[in-house]
Amino acid sequence: MEIRNLIGGTANICGPDVTVAEAARTMVSEGIGSIGVVESGALEGIFTERDVVRALADGADPYESTVSLWMTPDPDMLSPEVDVDDAAEWLLATGYRHLPVVENGSLIGIVSIKDVLWALRDPDRRGG
Repeated sequence: MEIRNLIGGTANICGPDVTVAEAARTMVSEGIGSIGVVESGALEGIFTERDVVRALADGADPYESTVSLWMTPDPDMLSPEVDVDDAAEWLLATGYRHLPVVENGSLIGIVSIKDVLWALRDPDRRGG
């Protein structure tokens, strides 16, 4: 199965100047663990729950500090044709929990480790 089959809907995105607090609120309200940081249509980074924790532990003011200061810039990206087994191997090798999926230069989704585990356990489950 390709990771394309795990993408349900559109990717949650924000701009680089969104505050840590705003991004955290979006992640909570959407029930997600990461947001793609996009500027001028291009994926500039990924902001995750780990980044929220890191920012707070470092004493950042979440209402003033922006995601651009805490995101992972230029994240590894996968094409939608990548096999779920290969995505699982990548997650294990890198320690990542979220994989941006990009097609024709555009972010089409972010696949989580949970999505990959569900696909390996229950291949009939789709759309994370």
